[in-house]
Amino acid sequence: MPSQAYILIEGAAGTVPGILKRLATIEGVKTAHAVTGQYDIIALVEADDVNSVGKVSYSKIQMIEGVIRTITCNVIDLD
Repeated sequence: MPSQAYILIEGAAGTVPGILKRLATIEGVKTAHAVTGQYDIIALVEADDVNSVGKVSYSKIQMIEGVIRTITCNVIDLD
């Protein structure tokens, strides 16, 4: 079963629209939305396993110009 995570993204002032456009081109990013609060964007990432989700966050999302920091919240099954 694929692993999923919600990634909270903080962007520099004025960069959120550009970050959202880049997120739409990244394989594994299922959805991405601008949100209010401490973080500017929340993205749902799906990959083969937890390590692959981490690679999307580290090597793709964190490298987008304007991204200041991210927090990855792995989805867990409580059943």
